Amino acid sequence: MSDRGTQSAATIESQWRERPRDRFVRASLGAALVLMLAAWLAGGYDWGDLLSERRAANLQRFVQEIRPHPLQGEPWDWGVAWRWSSDLFEAKGRQAVGATVAISLAAIVLAALGGALLALPAARNFALSEPFLAALGEPPRARRWLWKGVATTTRAGLMLLRAMPEYVVAFLLLAVWGPTPWTAVLALALHNIGILGRLGAESIENVERRGPRSLRSLGASRMQIAAWNIAPEIWPRYLLYIFYRWETCVREATVLGLLGIVSLGFWIDDARARGHADEMVYFVLLGAAIVLVGDWVSSLARAALRRWG
Repeated sequence: MSDRGTQSAATIESQWRERPRDRFVRASLGAALVLMLAAWLAGGYDWGDLLSERRAANLQRFVQEIRPHPLQGEPWDWGVAWRWSSDLFEAKGRQAVGATVAISLAAIVLAALGGALLALPAARNFALSEPFLAALGEPPRARRWLWKGVATTTRAGLMLLRAMPEYVVAFLLLAVWGPTPWTAVLALALHNIGILGRLGAESIENVERRGPRSLRSLGASRMQIAAWNIAPEIWPRYLLYIFYRWETCVREATVLGLLGIVSLGFWIDDARARGHADEMVYFVLLGAAIVLVGDWVSSLARAALRRWG
């Protein structure tokens, strides 16, 4: 080894010996390993049952049943498979795909509007008795506590919306609207209002203070500052969040069909109940295709927004 290589190796070894050592990190890693082992032992997992002959037979039967019904027990024929797929799409798939996409779009529009409205009172630099101009003097205590209560209440409400899973909210809303698209739309919208509202509030809290402070000193009202300065600055980032959450809405709109709402999930559950594994897998793959297209569209939109921003 050359002198330069020896020196590099010595430098690397020296840096390795002098690396920062954090006992808390080491203890956390050790605790995580112990918890993983305890969970495995407490769960009673049995590899023998997973690899048993009965499971292997079930897997073999499932692989045979997911073939298109006209081809079960027959040689594979792409023409027959295409006709079976086309007929199933026309009979059920087209309507289910349209409903799934429509639910996701309606939900994200409502969530974007609700999140934008609630982001303002949730932002701690905006929900103040005198936003952006704290140097004007100490405002009355009652006014300070009022605005603090507004911010705290709004942030708590957003946290509650984020904490409620869409599936659980949809299950509760079934008692009001039944298995209609509005049940899925509102369930998705409420959950995503909590997420977009929190992300919007954090974006507002990170805006450059110079612009809002100048407008406020010139006599601009709170809402004028929001419209003229804050909204233009955070809008590109907020749109990124909207497209990202729309991807999730597309996936969740499929899952909510398991509650009886006529989306792809409805036909997946229907095929499972009737024991038609071929149709069930077909609708699962159709849902995956929708998600892939949605992810692709969202990625293109976010890339364009980054370039424009």
